[in-house]
Amino acid sequence: MIPLRDDNPTQTVPVVTRTLVVLNVVAFLFELSLGPHLNEFVFGYGLVPMRFEYALGGALPWLPTIGTIFSSMFLHGGWIHLLGNLWYLWIFGDNVEDRLGHARFLLFYLAGGIVAAVVHVLFNLG
Repeated sequence: MIPLRDDNPTQTVPVVTRTLVVLNVVAFLFELSLGPHLNEFVFGYGLVPMRFEYALGGALPWLPTIGTIFSSMFLHGGWIHLLGNLWYLWIFGDNVEDRLGHARFLLFYLAGGIVAAVVHVLFNLG
């Protein structure tokens, strides 16, 4: 069953949730504007597990490699991917942000993205 909404009122304005939704939409619209250059952009800012192997071996610098962990959190593979992610963020994010507070919710969101990236890299080495 796909939720359409929740019935839990919040006590605060979900500033972080709304900002994350806007940032994700803006990033996706930017992706769409790239046309034939999209693959190059995704390879540069997306999470490519092989890049981490090269960084471990010293063939690539660490800072841009680690940066893709964060930039990849805002990249989406299509409208359905974007809408699915943002739908759940919109429905549940405001309640989680209300419960955790703005700063802790942002840290929770980023930590979830970091964990997902690390698991992706570990399962796709080689």
